[in-house]
Amino acid sequence: MNANNGNAPCEIRPATASDLALILSFIRELAEYEKLEHEAVTNEELLNAALFSPNPAAEVILAFSGEAPAGFALFFQSFSTFLGRPGIYLEDLFVRLPYRRRGIGTELFRRIARIAIERGCGRLEWSVLNWNRSSIEFYQRLDASPMSDWTTYRLTGVALDRLSK
Repeated sequence: MNANNGNAPCEIRPATASDLALILSFIRELAEYEKLEHEAVTNEELLNAALFSPNPAAEVILAFSGEAPAGFALFFQSFSTFLGRPGIYLEDLFVRLPYRRRGIGTELFRRIARIAIERGCGRLEWSVLNWNRSSIEFYQRLDASPMSDWTTYRLTGVALDRLSK
């Protein structure tokens, strides 16, 4: 069990293949929250291959409040050429609405920070949608710094396919 700022305790554990349906439900809830349901096209088969193959592309940790699934975080290793060390990129962190403001998000971040330190990582990074004020305020309370000098670019779908030829 992990304490979470005096609120009800939560348990955080690594996900297993038996958690695929739960992970997928968290991803869909996050996509709905971010108004990006149309982009969430993954399924259990794709997630199983990405998360639980011999060379997984990413990892997931799950947070529970009692027996109830409360939140999740999905992350993967990155690398900093400037630091000469690996990093962790946090792709998704989501806490279900009834469990917010109970310290569960902080505990998920704390666990990922611990993993980063244990693995010799030089940094932990993530992105946030500009309109998501509550998340931005949460990150500021963690002493996270925005990277305002950087703009994220993305190639996907047809543009990615076209460039590959």
